[in-house]
Amino acid sequence: MIAAVIVACEVGFWVVLAAGLLLRYPGRRPRLGGVVLACVPLVDVVLLVAAAVDLHGGAEFSSVHGLAAAYLGFSLAFGHGVIRWADVRFAHRFAGGPPPAPKPAPGSRARRSALWREWFKVVLAVAIASVVLGLLSFVADADQREAVLRSAGPLWIVVAIWLVAGPLWEAGPRDPQPSRGR
Repeated sequence: MIAAVIVACEVGFWVVLAAGLLLRYPGRRPRLGGVVLACVPLVDVVLLVAAAVDLHGGAEFSSVHGLAAAYLGFSLAFGHGVIRWADVRFAHRFAGGPPPAPKPAPGSRARRSALWREWFKVVLAVAIASVVLGLLSFVADADQREAVLRSAGPLWIVVAIWLVAGPLWEAGPRDPQPSRGR
């Protein structure tokens, strides 16, 4: 059951986001669009409640419940940025807003800063997911409590991989610049 709720919440996230942006710009109802966009986190609340009810009802804890916690963490940490990213593009396309800023050039200070900001969002997302798993451990039965808490471990491995593949990779050694004048 919880897997279907995760899929429904993912679809719901994009439907609510699209509805808010369509109301705000092509529909020319900016306040109503803003209210709908503010409801995006409610999708996450539905997911959290569904996972808690499922575990409390005696369901065996599985990686799908852990995925629900990870989804919630990543949605809360990255959701605002996704909404802002989409909003800028909709404003440009439908309301004559300025074009989106170009991506920072590889190797630039702006690019490194952006990668560090994204990595800190990953840390926040996994911290939220870990707290959610801790809370879910209280509604799970005593036999499952340890499995619920242990499921946070792989999420922290994602944090380490993201660190190496993101900001540290970008900050790594560069090819030396060719010398001039020889």
